Amino acid sequence: MKQSASLPRTILAPVLLGVLAVALWQLAVVALEIKPFVLPSPVSIATEFSSSVSSVWTSSLVTGANALIGLLIGAIVGIIAAIIATVLPITDELSAPLVAAASVIPIVALAPVLYTMFGADKETARQLVAALAVFIPVYLNTLRGLRQARPVHRDLMRAYGASSWQATRAVTLPGAVPFLFIGLRIASSLAVISALIGEYFGGPIGGLGKSITSAAASSNYSLAYAYVLGAIILGLVFYVVTLGLEKLVSPHRAPSTGP
Repeated sequence: MKQSASLPRTILAPVLLGVLAVALWQLAVVALEIKPFVLPSPVSIATEFSSSVSSVWTSSLVTGANALIGLLIGAIVGIIAAIIATVLPITDELSAPLVAAASVIPIVALAPVLYTMFGADKETARQLVAALAVFIPVYLNTLRGLRQARPVHRDLMRAYGASSWQATRAVTLPGAVPFLFIGLRIASSLAVISALIGEYFGGPIGGLGKSITSAAASSNYSLAYAYVLGAIILGLVFYVVTLGLEKLVSPHRAPSTGP
């Protein structure tokens, strides 16, 4: 009963708020006669989106593939690095400055450098940009989760003669799963955003970022926003899939990200 009672609040309320926001947006554009180069109306964006859905889909596949590869690379490296930092605490101390530096590297500076290194005709730079953005939240949240194991459980594993790896596999890793998925949820959206931004600074033709800049350069602002809408949908797909995997793997409620 409690779950069904909360359904309107968790689903209907955000939907109604979104509909209201779009209606006010349309009303403001018409009433204030806002020019398309400032802000196109939702109706014109929806019209362009429906007429260019095949192009949006093709561009979304390019950006989505780069984001997915970056997500997988960054997540795997982040998880392995967190496990090593837990088993060998000295590596955590040595890598802390590197992690802090990686977390503040601007994508706008990194992408052109990677294009120079790997070639402007390759997707590698975009994938590595996404992987770097994914690595930080996955590593930090996984490391936090791995440190949540209670000392009594660690002592019990040592009493049974378990090795550090056996204790990590049997006690530490299962408790870290909810924290891992917190990092993945954050990283899923960052992967799409990073891959999208990476497309602004070169690389092969294709992807939502390139399509947005091309449409804006030709003064087709409604089409540019249609590609932006495609990017929003792509980010939501990544987030929902990650959330679904979390519910599937960890049926219990994940820990809060708040203080």
